[in-house]
Amino acid sequence: MNAILKERVLQTGQIIQVVQGDITTEEVDAIVNAANERLQHGGGVAWAISKKGGPTIQKESDAWIRQHGPVPHARPAWTSGGLLPAKYVIHAVGPVWGDGDEDRKLADAITGSLRVADELKCASIAMPAISTGIFGFPKDRAARIVISSIEKYFEGNASNLKVVKLVLFDQATIEVFVKTWRETYGQ
Repeated sequence: MNAILKERVLQTGQIIQVVQGDITTEEVDAIVNAANERLQHGGGVAWAISKKGGPTIQKESDAWIRQHGPVPHARPAWTSGGLLPAKYVIHAVGPVWGDGDEDRKLADAITGSLRVADELKCASIAMPAISTGIFGFPKDRAARIVISSIEKYFEGNASNLKVVKLVLFDQATIEVFVKTWRETYGQ
């Protein structure tokens, strides 16, 4: 069972949470998949989402690529949630560490995911620590960018979103995000 470790109501009214657990079990309107630009869901979070969501997610991802081409950082793709409790999967492409301009690309992926969730009229979204796995983005740096990007998005946009969950699976990532949370919010 997933556990809320940290929770804060932002000045804009949205609730942001750090959750320890499995993103594929979150009962939210949308979950974010840490995807590659061709939406081939073969490893990490993408594999777990595709496996639990069933073949529909990969089929819809393949159709997206045929229609739109590779997915850019700032404009995530989306599919249905297949067999997942979430209605949608937003496929955000985070940067590969070492490719250049990684901070901006990660911020774009976070902001783009929130924008797509708003376009889909979602009230709740869960996202993983994008790019911190096989893409090699340093966890502490990513945590700061993720938290600040969420705040900046809500400060600059009217939003349907009420709850943003940062759902983290492994202990090392959880520890880094909780430490960054404390440094940011003092709690």
